[in-house]
Amino acid sequence: MRWALVKVCLAVTAMVVVAFAVPLGLVIKEMARDRAFSNAERTAAAIGPTLSITTDRDELTRAVASTEAGADGRMAVYIPASDGAPAIQVGTSRAGDGHVGLRQATVADVPGGSVWLQPIAVSSGIAVVEVFVPESEVTNGVATAWLVLAGVGIALVIGSVAVADRLGVRMVQPAQRLVSAAHDLGEGKLGARVPEEGPTELRLAAVAFNSMADQVVQLLANERELAADLSHRLRTPLTVLRLNAVSLGEGAAAEQTRAAVEQLEREVDTIIRTARDAKPQTAAAGPGAGCDAAEVVRERMDFWSALAEDEGRKVRVAGVDRPVRIPVVRGELAAALDALLGNVFRHTPEGTAFAVDVHSGEDAVIVLVSDAGPGIPDPDAAMARGRGSGSDGSTGLGLDIVRRLAESTGGDVRIGSSVLGGTEVRIWVQLDGRGPGGAVRRGHRGGVRRGRKRGAGSGAGSGVAV
Repeated sequence: MRWALVKVCLAVTAMVVVAFAVPLGLVIKEMARDRAFSNAERTAAAIGPTLSITTDRDELTRAVASTEAGADGRMAVYIPASDGAPAIQVGTSRAGDGHVGLRQATVADVPGGSVWLQPIAVSSGIAVVEVFVPESEVTNGVATAWLVLAGVGIALVIGSVAVADRLGVRMVQPAQRLVSAAHDLGEGKLGARVPEEGPTELRLAAVAFNSMADQVVQLLANERELAADLSHRLRTPLTVLRLNAVSLGEGAAAEQTRAAVEQLEREVDTIIRTARDAKPQTAAAGPGAGCDAAEVVRERMDFWSALAEDEGRKVRVAGVDRPVRIPVVRGELAAALDALLGNVFRHTPEGTAFAVDVHSGEDAVIVLVSDAGPGIPDPDAAMARGRGSGSDGSTGLGLDIVRRLAESTGGDVRIGSSVLGGTEVRIWVQLDGRGPGGAVRRGHRGGVRRGRKRGAGSGAGSGVAV
């Protein structure tokens, strides 16, 4: 594209220069010729007053010599004979007998140039004044003018080529950057982007490419996120299998079962850790969608109660006696609860009690999962995605699933100490889309605390929210 633009501009400029320079050069040449013969005509006319006064040879000789052309030997005067008087000729004539019988001014070619023949009436007849115009005077200044025109034409061509080259670069470079970025993106360099510069069309192409690249990155991140989350959800049935495998007793079949469960857990953990660096995706439901949090809590607690009974754990559920609608997909809430309850069974000793409380307000719902275990030493580190410790089998994605569920509604997740003596995870689900931290939230938080204090006094509370 760059060289094509240069060639087009070179051809167009060259044609324009030729179209203007050639006629202008011919006009300059004609103007120089007209100037030379105009000067000769004025010189010849200057002898007219002298001829009207006298035809004496000596007087005419002095008059011719007083002119520039006469002094250079380029002027002659011819007076024909009459009434017995001889013809008079002053100076050397280059036209010879060509001026005899002349009645009007004319130009005659002679060796070395041209002569201007000017007839002037005198008493004895028609005198002729001859002025020689050498070829050098006819072409005086023409060569210089033509050189100037040629220089201007060449400068115009060079300038146009330079401008076309710059324009070509301005057009080609954005296209080359776009091609390079496309190759980089195809090779897996997801950070490749194109500066939004250049002509409008290429700038729009860069905007479209960057938008496409962002969508590709987001789609890949969502795919990896989905793989991690789905793998994490497999930990719930794996936890059940592991706990059931413990109760199988001794024997080859029991050992094989426990070994298979452990291997399956390791494979799932590998999948989770492979995909744990992906960007999180939104867990919020669309407009008008959602689920009954109380129903989901009852369903998941029924599932986990069987394992709790086998391990001698005391279980308490509160606040699920009436429907509680939240703007969260049912499967996402179930996955979040399974992640928290699975952590209770995995990271607390057998016989440790736990509880799930649901508190509903006008524009927020709080779900509390608390236990009587040893607690979490570093809550901030536990909330960081993918920073679980490898020693206890934790991938660090369980709490991240819960956090994303809450943040998708404008809420949040906090970890603190429960009244049972262990850990309390508080899930704040915002109903009106406002983030946690406004006046509404503070009012509900106070209401929740009062309700929990009353519940604690009656044996139904579970801890202090953080």
